[in-house]
Amino acid sequence: MITRQELEGQWNQVKGKIQSRWGAVTDDELQRARGNANELVGVIQQRTGEARSAIEQFLDEAIHQGGSVAQQAMDSAREYVDTAREYVDQTAEAARRQYDEASEYVSAGVDQAQEMVRRNPMESIAVAFGAGLVAGIVTGLVLKSR
Repeated sequence: MITRQELEGQWNQVKGKIQSRWGAVTDDELQRARGNANELVGVIQQRTGEARSAIEQFLDEAIHQGGSVAQQAMDSAREYVDTAREYVDQTAEAARRQYDEASEYVSAGVDQAQEMVRRNPMESIAVAFGAGLVAGIVTGLVLKSR
């Protein structure tokens, strides 16, 4: 026989299955018997004339099928979480690769600039001086226009 906890835990599924099988049982009758397996069996037996053992067997099957549906839902949720985790891991790995590539590219650029300064120190100083002079003039003009 089913327990009160089993019946209450899966009441909506059991109620729907009862109404599908025994349409003569009303919502009010089901609500009065909610949580009490003996009363529920009695109500169904009174309204349908079906044997008590057949009703109890149906309720046991309905609850165990409901449990398997809940288990299937939990398993599906776990699968979705695992899939999401895989996507996150793949995305993180792709981001790491992109960061490493960008870091190597910037490092190569810095190395080239250092090599250029080593080979042509006077030209580098002149270019830096000119760039500073232009930046100073532009800044002065912007501040003067305010």
